[in-house]
Amino acid sequence: MDSSYNSRLSLLFLRYAPSFARLRRLPVLGPCLGWISARLIPRESLTWIQVQDGPAAGLWFRIHVRTGHCTLEGNWEPAVQQALVQHLRPGMTFYDLGANIGSFSLLAARLVGPGGRVFAFEADPEIAARLRENIAHNKFTHVSVEEKAVWSEPTTVSFVRADSAASPDRGLGHVSAGDTAATNTISVEAVSLDEFVLLHPAPDFLKCDVEGAEVAVLQGAERLLREKRPILLVEMHSSENRLALTRKFSQLGYACSNLDENHVLALPQ
Repeated sequence: MDSSYNSRLSLLFLRYAPSFARLRRLPVLGPCLGWISARLIPRESLTWIQVQDGPAAGLWFRIHVRTGHCTLEGNWEPAVQQALVQHLRPGMTFYDLGANIGSFSLLAARLVGPGGRVFAFEADPEIAARLRENIAHNKFTHVSVEEKAVWSEPTTVSFVRADSAASPDRGLGHVSAGDTAATNTISVEAVSLDEFVLLHPAPDFLKCDVEGAEVAVLQGAERLLREKRPILLVEMHSSENRLALTRKFSQLGYACSNLDENHVLALPQ
């Protein structure tokens, strides 16, 4: 099959992915559809799409055909998108910790404009490469990819790459204290934000989604939070994580509000 045919087939699959998913639950018909789709569109298939709606409408992403429906429709994590729209202005600096393929980095790049800066931190080398692809395809020259983990101090850490079968975009990758020789674990450079901002513009807005390492990240950003006082948008990964972080934000003079079940917005007072 030629590439144009594959692209059209991929877009068709993406548009009707929820309907296909419902049909695949049916007896007899479901397994047949699964068999056919697996041969027409391999599990690891990627395709370029342009976001159809929402604040990110018009942006381009190279996404997994089987999991990219929300990206195509523009309705991924709407509360987070709206927080960026509400608080980011042209000329601001945005840090995206745990940027993945750039869903929020690219939206932020649009909002801060060419006079602003975006620093997208992504530790997984495969995903960082896709992030660079997406940035280049959208012709954003004011976005910098930092292929590093963010931690409490500058060091080398063990990073567990997510299983692509469970998380096609490896969005569940995380820093671990485990053995660097373990399966799917690599050694990556880590930076602290207090050290990073000595050589780079400090953020006006910081989004943090680092799969449970948020407390360590903020331990390495105390000077930044006290002096620069950026807006913080943090994904919480457990009740203990939420309690520790919101207590810390309060001590630093931030007012917290829940954007949704998983995200807290902290505004400096």
